[in-house]
Amino acid sequence: MTDLRRPMNEQDRLERKTRVLILGLGFGAIVGLVSSYLYTRAAEEYDGSDSAAPRTVSTGQLLAILLAILGVVRQVAELGKPKKPGKK
Repeated sequence: MTDLRRPMNEQDRLERKTRVLILGLGFGAIVGLVSSYLYTRAAEEYDGSDSAAPRTVSTGQLLAILLAILGVVRQVAELGKPKKPGKK
């Protein structure tokens, strides 16, 4: 465990960055896999057969999903910023 009071050297920063990137990659892969599974399962349940081809997705739906993803990415990026004095 690193002492949080001492300044981080370059190697500590690189190790932390690598650890965060690997965790983010794993989390993104899991979320993508679960989303794909739920999408195909919903298509199969709707059609009633196991060989159901998922219906086409409209451009508007894709845009709405993209905007939601961008909102989540922005919120995650804000987590890394230090707190401003006077705000909780």
